[in-house]
Amino acid sequence: MSRQAALLTGDRVILRPVNADDAEWMYESFYSEETRRLTGTQKHYTKEQIARYIEAKAGDDTSVLLLIALRANGEVIGDIAIQDMDRNNRTANLRIAINEPEHQGKGYGQEALLLMLDYGFGILNLHRVELEVFAYNPRAAHVYEKVGFVREGVRRQALYYNHEYHDVILMSMLAEEYRLRYLR
Repeated sequence: MSRQAALLTGDRVILRPVNADDAEWMYESFYSEETRRLTGTQKHYTKEQIARYIEAKAGDDTSVLLLIALRANGEVIGDIAIQDMDRNNRTANLRIAINEPEHQGKGYGQEALLLMLDYGFGILNLHRVELEVFAYNPRAAHVYEKVGFVREGVRRQALYYNHEYHDVILMSMLAEEYRLRYLR
């Protein structure tokens, strides 16, 4: 696997821009049953649609979409995005997916979250970053809380997935909370 330029570098992961060459990886990871379940993804897309999505994101000034790769060998293991940025209110939504079970539970997602939060609060000058997590994903909720996200509420039975309704938990972090926790 060829090395790609990193936008953000951590101890064990790098966050790098998505390129047209990544469409195949995104397509394959998009159809991982576990990734679809954890992200609540119900729609289906072609490789061509995903390639157009990547191209559109390159010119989108309301989002930053990056791939999560292992620093040791460049293997792509997931993606992370700050999206739906509202520049007037300095708010955005964050999403992350570590796609394969062999890479989950090893701290890669937590490191990627911290890199992206530092970028969001520092470079993008955001005031608030929010995310949603499904009630059937307590491991992710635990990581978000460990990083410093605060539970704000529950959208009861807001996701219909696999013939069942599920609660959606809303969490957020403010710039001041981030700075007090990580920039002392």
